[in-house]
Parts: sequence; structure tokens; C-alpha cells
Amino acid sequence: MRTSREVHTALQSGDPVVALESTVITHGLPAPVNLETARRLEAAVREEGAVPATIGVLEGEVHVGLAPDELEALATRNAVEKASLWNLAAVVARGQWAGTTVATTAHLAARAGIRVFATGGIGGVHPVPFDESSDLLGLSRTPVVVVS
Repeated sequence: MRTSREVHTALQSGDPVVALESTVITHGLPAPVNLETARRLEAAVREEGAVPATIGVLEGEVHVGLAPDELEALATRNAVEKASLWNLAAVVARGQWAGTTVATTAHLAARAGIRVFATGGIGGVHPVPFDESSDLLGLSRTPVVVVS
């Protein structure tokens, strides 16, 4: 897991950090609205005095806090998986790109030491095989405050 320098410094200093999920970017909204939304979400966190930590998987590596070019690459890439708790290890092992679901983002945020997570919504069941959300179960087991 790679934590951006900005997020790492904020965590070490005790400054507020807010995790943001990335499936809204990769699977929830069409381009170019997805990238515009991601940038606005990060800006809203900054306006409130916290450091945004958008979490995603780039080339099989979990990133906690994406640089602007990484955020754009994730938003504009064609072949991007949806990393949930059940397939995160496989996504990483295969060296794939992925947006992280609410449950996965909460899990990774907690592992990175981030205690607050903001999202636009909690998942459900989608019309794609194996896409039943584990968000509610994941949130019930993860020590992270979720703001939706």
C-alpha cells in the first residue's frame, strides 16, 4: 500500500484526513463528469480544512491519496476493475487498475490510519454477476466514521 506524501504527512501531524472512494469515478459516473466530480470532492474536503485521500488501485498497487495525474488516469482509463473486499487480492496480484468500493475504501482507510470516510452512497445489488455490495457488512466491521 502506497500512501501519498501529503496524506502521510497529515496523518503523522495529526491533521484531518478524509478518505474518498473511487468507484464513483470508475463505475458510477460517465466521463468527463466522473473526473470533474472527483476533483470537486477533493476540493470540498480541502475547503473544510482536511486532506483528501482518494483511494484506488493503480497497476496492482493500492494508492491512498492520488496525485492529480493519477486521479485523471484512473478516471479516463478503459479497463478498470471494481475492487471489493472479495477480489482486492486478485486485482492487486494481477497488476490491474481498479476503483475501490465503499467497503474496500473503508478497510484500506482504516489500515492506513484514516478514521473518516466520505461517500456519495452505500452500495447495493447491481445487474452484473458477482456485484452484490459488501458495503453494509464491511462498514459494520470497520473502525471508520462514514459520512454519506
